[in-house]
Amino acid sequence: YRSSLKLAFEHGCHSIAFPLISSGIYGYPRRDALEVATCAIRGFLEIHDMDVKLVIFNRSDVQIPPGTLSAVDDWLQEHLPETQTIRRLSDTIAMDRLCESTLLQPSAAPESVFRPDFSRMFGKLDEPFDVYLMKLIDHRGMSDVQVYRRANLDRRLFSKIRSGKGYHPGKRTILALAVALELTLKETEALLERAGYALSPADKFDVVMEYFLEHGPRDIDEINEVLFHYDLPLLGGS
Repeated sequence: YRSSLKLAFEHGCHSIAFPLISSGIYGYPRRDALEVATCAIRGFLEIHDMDVKLVIFNRSDVQIPPGTLSAVDDWLQEHLPETQTIRRLSDTIAMDRLCESTLLQPSAAPESVFRPDFSRMFGKLDEPFDVYLMKLIDHRGMSDVQVYRRANLDRRLFSKIRSGKGYHPGKRTILALAVALELTLKETEALLERAGYALSPADKFDVVMEYFLEHGPRDIDEINEVLFHYDLPLLGGS
């Protein structure tokens, strides 16, 4: 891995992809192979900027420690039971119908009632996401480089976020930053709020992320292994 990464850097490559070397017919233990790969790639990315992908051809290649998987399974059973999901869905449908019927009703109230003073409302806005994020980074005593590398984010993407020039980061990007900054669940929810997002109790990805924000580990690679196991979107990336 190190030799290939060095060559890629010397040739000016912007990206490189690896298979899980030696874990096929050579029989190298897959868990060990994954740890070797992530350790080498992470060491390289600490001092270089490059898009590095590790291609897993079989879901069984990612062998998660049994304790972690059983704990997440128990958390999902407790916080995302199937009947609860169905009930929330029916409640949502009922609320949508109520809203539709309300919206269709003619109103006899004077038109002026429905004209809010936006100028006053805008004056009460909280700090924008980028300003709030930078304050969190300073509060944690971390550098920008430490944060975007721990979040597995591209430097150029982080620069867009930092600039505050209308760039709106996605929810998974914000969660990756929360993991990198070791935010608590409550702090993460506050950060998501600044960008107009929230964690949903009816979304499997969100419920898994709640588990890690509550219990750890605060490591992108370990979290992504579990997300991969459940066939959920991964954190970080460009």
